[in-house]
Amino acid sequence: MSDPASRPAPISPPPPSSDDPVEIAVKDALTRWIEGAVIGLRLCPFAASPWNAGEVRLRVSRATTPEDAVRDALDEALHLMEVSEDEVSTTLVAFPDTLADFETFLDAHETLDHILDQAGSSGILQVASFHPDFVFADADPADLGNFTNRAPVPILHLLRETQVSAAVDSHPDPEAIPGDNVERLEDLGRDQVLALWHAFAVRRAP
Repeated sequence: MSDPASRPAPISPPPPSSDDPVEIAVKDALTRWIEGAVIGLRLCPFAASPWNAGEVRLRVSRATTPEDAVRDALDEALHLMEVSEDEVSTTLVAFPDTLADFETFLDAHETLDHILDQAGSSGILQVASFHPDFVFADADPADLGNFTNRAPVPILHLLRETQVSAAVDSHPDPEAIPGDNVERLEDLGRDQVLALWHAFAVRRAP
């Protein structure tokens, strides 16, 4: 079980780019999830450094259709390629108003991958995915391992390929990461995992 005393101290969430209460609420939820699970439970051993350096961009899309969601993700991919690594290391594009259906979300991810590949970004960017109902291929929906990719809202995560490769190369045993994550979640137990992820939910104003 993860020792709470060993986790990094929470830092303030990135300032919202607007006064949109949904954007503010979603960024707050993402901050709690990143600090409490992604970093706090060490689900991604590479996340703490760019997060603590303020190099993680949180973009809340207000798209209401899968097509517009893909467009917003493409805009963010272009932005990521235009700025330096020191300014933005990686971008999480969140979709609170669409892609709630997991299969539709997977289709959007596939479409984004295809467009980026056709645009020549292969070897430059890669896309990871997180979703409230995430289930790995061939996994049982009840498996705790699915929570490694479960987030408060649907997210398409844009990463720089060079940084991913460097991080993997620096890790002593990258192939052990998924198994270690599952073991860590199972050590916590189903009740605690469910309670923790419930605490990451978006707190929208009534």
